[in-house]
Amino acid sequence: MIRIITCILLVSVLCIACGRFGNKETDGAGNMRIVCLSKHLTEMVFALGKGHNLVAVDLSSTYPDSAKLLKTVGYHRALSPESIIAMTPDLVIHSNDIGPENVLPQITKAGLNIKAFGGANTIDSAKLLLQELGKFFGEEKKADSIINAMTAGITQAADTLQSFNIRDSLNVMIIHFGLRNNNYFVMSGRNGVGDKMLRLAGCRPAKYDGKGAREMSAEAVALANPDIIIATDFGYDRMGSMDKFISSVPGVALTNAGKNKRIVRFEEHDLVYFGPRTGENVLKLIHLLHPIPNAANQ
Repeated sequence: MIRIITCILLVSVLCIACGRFGNKETDGAGNMRIVCLSKHLTEMVFALGKGHNLVAVDLSSTYPDSAKLLKTVGYHRALSPESIIAMTPDLVIHSNDIGPENVLPQITKAGLNIKAFGGANTIDSAKLLLQELGKFFGEEKKADSIINAMTAGITQAADTLQSFNIRDSLNVMIIHFGLRNNNYFVMSGRNGVGDKMLRLAGCRPAKYDGKGAREMSAEAVALANPDIIIATDFGYDRMGSMDKFISSVPGVALTNAGKNKRIVRFEEHDLVYFGPRTGENVLKLIHLLHPIPNAANQ
């Protein structure tokens, strides 16, 4: 009898151990403590109803509002390995767009479980990523529902744009304030997500021939001469007013956008990746950049 009881206890201990130290990557994520280092992953995890698993995020993870309540571990390209380790996560997720170079080796050496997911730089890659996350969290049906809603939203935006009967495409530039370099830089003109969003909204990205994020060229901004400038939220709010933005950001005062005071504010996280709200965000851009449809004047 004693031997039987001993065997039962041993089996119980082994089962508990398997639950604590087993491969959590394959058990639907359960109630894992997750640190997320990529903003598009943060939004998608919340969209799948798994935001309660997140215990910390990077500074750029600002959507949804619930993400702003979580602890942060640094900007996604200037992360603090010590802050990540201090969260004692069961899993760290990212999308291969993080830095500095030592962060992954350091948290790996500390024994943290790390998983890389894909990016969301195109509509198709965003859908594939949602499917991948849905499978990981055991929420395949919810992921499919989000993808279907995303497709419907993009179609609605396209139909709305067509109804505007726009004849002349506006020349638009996106200017962003980078927290990492603490300066302004032109986000558009590099065929990134921002440019694709502008095209979906019936505009053309202004051709900016500058030196990239490190040095914003007033001459290149003036030469691009956008009709409208989209200023991302933090940079615009930092200036405090449109007039201050026009007078302070290099080259803006020399553009048609500056002269005509056509500076519009838009959330940065809505311009740098595709996701569940892409259709909604394109629709916002359409109404923001084309406030009076031609059809309404006929």
